[in-house]
Amino acid sequence: MKDYLHIEEVAKRFGETEVLNGISLTIPKGGFVALLGPSGCGKSTLLKIISGLETETAGRIRLAGEWLAGVPAFRRDIGVVFQSYALFPHLSVAENVRFGLDMRHMGRAEADDRVREALALVKLDGLGDRMPRQLSGGQQQRVAIARALAIRPRLLLLDEPLSNLDAILRKSVRVDLRELHDRVGATTVMVTHDQEEAMSMADKVAVMHDGAIEQWGSPEDIYERPATAFIGTFVGNPPASMVTARRHLSGGWRIGDMAWAPDPALADRLDMVRNLDVTLGLRAERIDLVERDAPGAFPAELTSSEYLGGERLLHFLADGHRVAVAHAGASPEIGQVVGLRPRTADVMLFDINTGLRIDAR
Repeated sequence: MKDYLHIEEVAKRFGETEVLNGISLTIPKGGFVALLGPSGCGKSTLLKIISGLETETAGRIRLAGEWLAGVPAFRRDIGVVFQSYALFPHLSVAENVRFGLDMRHMGRAEADDRVREALALVKLDGLGDRMPRQLSGGQQQRVAIARALAIRPRLLLLDEPLSNLDAILRKSVRVDLRELHDRVGATTVMVTHDQEEAMSMADKVAVMHDGAIEQWGSPEDIYERPATAFIGTFVGNPPASMVTARRHLSGGWRIGDMAWAPDPALADRLDMVRNLDVTLGLRAERIDLVERDAPGAFPAELTSSEYLGGERLLHFLADGHRVAVAHAGASPEIGQVVGLRPRTADVMLFDINTGLRIDAR
């Protein structure tokens, strides 16, 4: 079913504050979608509206062919995993997982089977008698997921599910979560502000900003072809560096007060831009270090360096513009001025006024 979860023009206001502004989204059965955005963009509010914990001001939602208006949360058959896990400290692991089944008055034998099945899915077999306080953070998170899966939900919602885990555990658990999704075949919507989580786990990503979806697409689309400068600076580790290039009245281009002669192919793209100024989006791994006077390069001073193991992340200053460069070779000295030459085909162009991507090719 191509429109298993259909969100149509959903808006939400709290008093005079508009939190969501006409969100529309269609998610197929079995899909894994991430709602990605900074704090306050409305992504958690949208998740709560889908689950029934909040009511939309306008718009409507359909799940598996059923319109959800007026359907209370407990009748939507939606599993929710909260950021805080929300486990009952006085109940055992098995009792926590059984909770939703007891609320549905399921028979004991069937509930026991569901609990065993759910704990096996999250690799917690044999830990049903333990109390939540006896488990690690990662294990507690798995219990919360098992509880959501035990009811065999039509939809699984994850609200910042990894934010309470340490960095190393977070990476391993996100792999487990994606593998679990594939095994179970659940339709999953995850809210996160961590772009690495969204890009590595989801089939499709909806980047949200100021209560609206700014771009919807595959992780590759979001990274390679960001629709706006905001997305370019939000997605990527490190995010894209933004540099303003100005058309000089006598010909050519400038970065700040520095003359810059871009590669001919890039110059052709820039010449198609109508504005006097244009924003260049530069990915760190797609900039080459060259001699300061090399063709197509602009000079920049190295201000700091981060050692990342196989490479260094070098931070440059080019007439007031900060530019990050991923570099695996010998590093310049701090304070040294070198040339930065962006790879022509990988330079992203954005409108200086609207922030929208310019597809000048």
